[in-house]
Amino acid sequence: MPFSELRCLRCGRRYRPAKDLYVCRSCGGKLDVIYDYQLIAEEINREKLARRKSGVWKYFELLPLMNRKNIVSLGEGGTPLIPATSLAKELKVKHLYLKDETRNPTSSFKDRPMSVGVSKAVEFGARAVVCASSGNAAVALSAYAAKAGIKCHAFVPAGAPESKVAQLLMHGAHVVQPKERSNGDPTYKLMQESWKKFGWHPIPSGGAFNPYQPEGSKTISYEVCEQLGWQVPDWVIVPTGAGTLLSGNAKGYFEFQQMGLTREVPRLVAIQAEGCAPIVKAFKEGTPPYEIQPWPNPKTVAGGLVDPYPWDADTAIPAIKRSNGTAASVSDAEILEAVKRLARSEGIFAEPSGAAGLAGLKRLLDEGVISGSDIVVVEVTGGGLKDVATAMKMVEKPVMIDSRLEQLRELLVEMGKSGTRILA
Repeated sequence: MPFSELRCLRCGRRYRPAKDLYVCRSCGGKLDVIYDYQLIAEEINREKLARRKSGVWKYFELLPLMNRKNIVSLGEGGTPLIPATSLAKELKVKHLYLKDETRNPTSSFKDRPMSVGVSKAVEFGARAVVCASSGNAAVALSAYAAKAGIKCHAFVPAGAPESKVAQLLMHGAHVVQPKERSNGDPTYKLMQESWKKFGWHPIPSGGAFNPYQPEGSKTISYEVCEQLGWQVPDWVIVPTGAGTLLSGNAKGYFEFQQMGLTREVPRLVAIQAEGCAPIVKAFKEGTPPYEIQPWPNPKTVAGGLVDPYPWDADTAIPAIKRSNGTAASVSDAEILEAVKRLARSEGIFAEPSGAAGLAGLKRLLDEGVISGSDIVVVEVTGGGLKDVATAMKMVEKPVMIDSRLEQLRELLVEMGKSGTRILA
């Protein structure tokens, strides 16, 4: 089998895959999924991939499942890479693309890792799964658990948008919201305790407590390579919380390079909100990943990026360095402006965390880090309906009028004179 073993990133100990083995039994470190790339290269190539149906499971050989019969899918992946022509003109970038992950079944990129995570749980015979998440990962897990017919438990921060909580409850998840968020992330502590006490299979948004589901995120990189005709972009800009998505992106690009499918890897950029930017701070200050302290009093409009402790900094920061990339933080004002830019220039309605990458691109263009002649891919990671309350605060209310035809005609005449629109 191409998927052969697990390796601890801390102590290097290797394991054969086994049920209930999610962290290193020796040191508690994070496990990485190891593949036989030479064997996989004999199974797939550019031509064979081109003939397959798009989606996450198009890359089955590069995912940690033993048997296709255990796949739990809702049609995730295969999202478009959109040439952002209007934004490119605004920002003075020649080649700008948006990887639109809002098109996934639950409207975020989290459907990719959760399809893999639930599929692996089914392969292990799980009857219940548990997640610690700010919202999107939990929503995705609840949907795939419902599809698989297994119970889902979700520990979600108290400040999570009601729209996300509604999705969770509608999928039948058991939702618990801790009241306070101090001294780290209590949702992860509760997830760990429930895993140890009840045996629920942990499938969190980060990779520190389960090596399997993060593998789904690397399929974004595979798709970008194919969609650009096997040309690798100069930059890939990733909204970043715990560092899981960026780590997955990096693994995908390095795997394709190792297999000879591409020659290079893009420069990876981690974008965090100023109100919670532990990876950016650690990258700029040279802090070793395992010495990073939890971010005190995290606060940002981009709730999906609020990870006080970056569980996957140990893979994200080395990936940024290895790719000669960078990391930057952006303000809430910049993020909200990016939400408007995406919607009004390209027709993509993103939640604040989903638009943070675009805010980061503008910042790096202004600072001269990224050139206008570079090929840039910005990942739009989550849909705007995930956080309707924030969106409504950003726009003017619709004009209310009487339904009589005479008043409507008068309003249209006034609008024609002033150039006013009914909606902001």
